[in-house]
Amino acid sequence: MTGASPRSSFLLRAEDYRRMRWKNGAGWTSEILRVPDADDWHWRLSIAEVETDAPFSAFPGVERELVLLGGNGMRLRFDDGATHELLPPHDALRFSGERPLVGELIDGPSRDFNVMWKRGEVEARLWRRPLVGAMVLFVDPGETWVVHMLAGQAHFSGDCGLGGIERGDTAILQDEAGRARFALSGAGEALLIRITKAGEI
Repeated sequence: MTGASPRSSFLLRAEDYRRMRWKNGAGWTSEILRVPDADDWHWRLSIAEVETDAPFSAFPGVERELVLLGGNGMRLRFDDGATHELLPPHDALRFSGERPLVGELIDGPSRDFNVMWKRGEVEARLWRRPLVGAMVLFVDPGETWVVHMLAGQAHFSGDCGLGGIERGDTAILQDEAGRARFALSGAGEALLIRITKAGEI
């Protein structure tokens, strides 16, 4: 796994995510995964529950991308005067973790998917893809692919041992032995993230 010792692919169920306070105490996060599993992680996946306007926690040296999962949206108001609205269904924005900002809700609470990665350690790219039938992902040694189901359900075929994946679940795909092929069949929508060592994306 990028940023940690090799580990086979695995599936994380939504009900098993670790719920915790935000770093600044202003809200709640369901942590999906951090790699390595330590305070000094290289990359981290989480889902934020935003119930009121609140400042974002500062993460110096970290890049992050925020994806709206639910609710009517959120306005990101940065201290430098810039603003950006995340609107349904799944708007996204990438920004630096040390950049001060306040999240302002647009007509009610929101849920937001967070991808964060240490600048200079790893790189991450994110795509949102509809799933109609089959999708095939090829994973090279030294990289990790993340599949987070935004809607619907699907099933990994073959002998990877992952089985079914439902809305809110997250699959971590990797293979240190060689290039691996993962076939996913179903209906819905998925968030795909490719994580590599810095400079290799």
